[in-house]
Amino acid sequence: MEAHLNRRRQDIKKKIPDITGTRELVEHIIKKRDESEAVETNFQLSDTVYANAVIKEPTNVCLWLGANVMVEYPIDDAFQLLTENRDNAHVNLKSVDEDIQFLRDQITTTEVNIARIFNYDVMQRRKKKEAGGGADADEE
Repeated sequence: MEAHLNRRRQDIKKKIPDITGTRELVEHIIKKRDESEAVETNFQLSDTVYANAVIKEPTNVCLWLGANVMVEYPIDDAFQLLTENRDNAHVNLKSVDEDIQFLRDQITTTEVNIARIFNYDVMQRRKKKEAGGGADADEE
């Protein structure tokens, strides 16, 4: 369970910079649009091939949602969506951190209780051994 939570934590930590970077890019496009400036960009055509583009009046952006899915959004909606996703990722990261801490506390408590039970059992066996002679106590 702890390994699952740690994997989830790492996944969330990987997503936050991607979301933040994309949000900053959309914010840059909004700023250029509001100043009535063209947006100059390079976009990837394949692994090693890039193309230059000038977008005069940007109205929409395409966002990768995952699982090979891309969705086109109006710029303002994309900015709002990315802001919500970033905020949700931070909330989820905090929640996972709290869950990990709770789990660690529970593991510690369980280990202490197991040690106490073991020590109690050892004391009870000693008492039986002292009270009843040696052979009977060892058989139980």
